[in-house]
Amino acid sequence: MTRFCETIKIGGRGEGKDVVFVGKGVPIAIQTMWKDKLTATDVEGETGRGLIDRIEGLSRMGCGLLRFAVPDLEAAQVLGRLAEMVSMPLVADIHFDYRIALRCLDFPIAKIRINPGNIGKKANIERVLEKADAKGVPIRIGVNAGSLPHDLRFKVDAGEIDCVEALTQAAERELAVFEAFRFFNALVSVKASGIADTIKANRLLKQRTDVLLHVGVTEAGPLVAGTVRNAAALFTLLSEDIGDTVRVSLSDTVENEVIAAREIINAVAESRRLQPQGITITSCPRCGRASFDTHSFTQRWLTRLYAEHKTATIAVMGCVVNGPGEARHADLGITGAGDKVVLFRHGKIVKTAAVSDADAAFAEELEKL
Repeated sequence: MTRFCETIKIGGRGEGKDVVFVGKGVPIAIQTMWKDKLTATDVEGETGRGLIDRIEGLSRMGCGLLRFAVPDLEAAQVLGRLAEMVSMPLVADIHFDYRIALRCLDFPIAKIRINPGNIGKKANIERVLEKADAKGVPIRIGVNAGSLPHDLRFKVDAGEIDCVEALTQAAERELAVFEAFRFFNALVSVKASGIADTIKANRLLKQRTDVLLHVGVTEAGPLVAGTVRNAAALFTLLSEDIGDTVRVSLSDTVENEVIAAREIINAVAESRRLQPQGITITSCPRCGRASFDTHSFTQRWLTRLYAEHKTATIAVMGCVVNGPGEARHADLGITGAGDKVVLFRHGKIVKTAAVSDADAAFAEELEKL
């Protein structure tokens, strides 16, 4: 079995650039992918400052890597400019044209993702490997069920092999090219839109190789359905120590992808009786007893709470039935009580305020944690 890198360094290409380590002995890295096409105007003026602020917000929420689709050389130029403006490691997602990857490597872009089903002939891949090696940039081989090499797709359609075997063989092929070139600064992802195929393919690849694995379910769906599907697959894999970095793919915001990934990772930690990291939010679903709009309050505070560098449980409750009693485990909780809100710590009431002052009162107590 080839010894690919046990831990890889992503980022740090320039002064003030963040570094994320992925692999053995380090926490699972969370990543997401930008939802829109990146254009030159997106990195200019007030729009550019807003983009940078949002990326910095993702970093504070626990996102380590941010990936962008790079469909052409113009997009590579724009992403390169953005990479020079932000500290977070940015990843270039490239299909079809190896020259785009070569251009991205001229900038402080932290990682390259290529798809073996469409990047072109072996010589093109080797040119990318040569330049990435010289720059110290890792590469992720991204294999998807929807873009398998033609011969493997034919075998699947003919019933000669199943999708799991095809995904694994596609990854092994590219790893063989990397091995021949002695390029070991690599990760692999094998993704399907089905939960079972995603689990089986990653298990099989883990058995056959020693390469680091990026795990996730592709095309998982909208917020609720996509989160459930990712949770089912990723909880299983991470519980078996399969997976070094994750992306929860959702037809929703990048922020919600990061939140979902954090919650899945913390669920695995909790199942192992380990202390979850960061803020854990518990909240009641709300009912006719509620005198406090838990839904809108939670939504207002969601991104800020996930950006807090504290390990604590926060409870948002609608009424005294679910308040200090049921949520007495919380490090900080807030609940409705008639025309007031009550704030409590481990079941002990510490403050009462008007509903209109709920946010200010909560902020003051949060600062004390």
